[in-house]
Amino acid sequence: MLISARELSRRYGSAELKFFALEPTSLEIEAGAFVAVVGASGSGKSTLMHLLGLLDQPSSGRLFFDGRDTTALGPDAAAHLRNRRIGFIFQQYHLLPRMTALRNVELPMVYARESSRNRRRRAEAALEAVGLSARIDSLPTSLSGGEQQRVAIARALVMDPVLLLADEPTGALDSKSGEGILGLIEALHRQGRTVVMVTHDEKIAARAPRIIHMRDGSVTSDGAPVRQVPSSPEVVTS
Repeated sequence: MLISARELSRRYGSAELKFFALEPTSLEIEAGAFVAVVGASGSGKSTLMHLLGLLDQPSSGRLFFDGRDTTALGPDAAAHLRNRRIGFIFQQYHLLPRMTALRNVELPMVYARESSRNRRRRAEAALEAVGLSARIDSLPTSLSGGEQQRVAIARALVMDPVLLLADEPTGALDSKSGEGILGLIEALHRQGRTVVMVTHDEKIAARAPRIIHMRDGSVTSDGAPVRQVPSSPEVVTS
């Protein structure tokens, strides 16, 4: 099991006025799964993603990543695990505007202290994998929204993570660009990546084999998407 959350929660405020952004939640995600987490704003879906990605610490409960209890990890150990095992794709790309596409993709390897030769080789390969070999020297401002998100995906892939966490990956894109990004994410899953995708859009969520619905900080359902069955044509008798 890649991810195992046991009564994981996140609360804010004092003991008297505490607010649960995530109620105690237990779930498991197998390696190679594709899971969509869907809910309205404030449902707790992004809080859950931040906890699964070790971007935040739980208020209670335990989180196991590939069999390792991560709950008590210090900031440095958590950052080390994130850097090497988890790739993040965000709605707003988070590219550094004064760095080329190549340099943006190299950043995780800079933190990992990879050599400059390895950084360039792996960044070029990652950009080729998302179809941007011709734009490696381009600044983000000269790229379309879809191209910027592809750079962000290349950056997420460059450390060869076992888990991809995508938070509203098409939220800032037009429908055509968004479809291209979803197709790329689906292709990465078919290659064996574990993908957890957060979205508010039921149609996007339905592309995943498993959907976790959330509301008011709690999981309300967890399972395969409900497929719409076309209705039979009405038979008219005289």
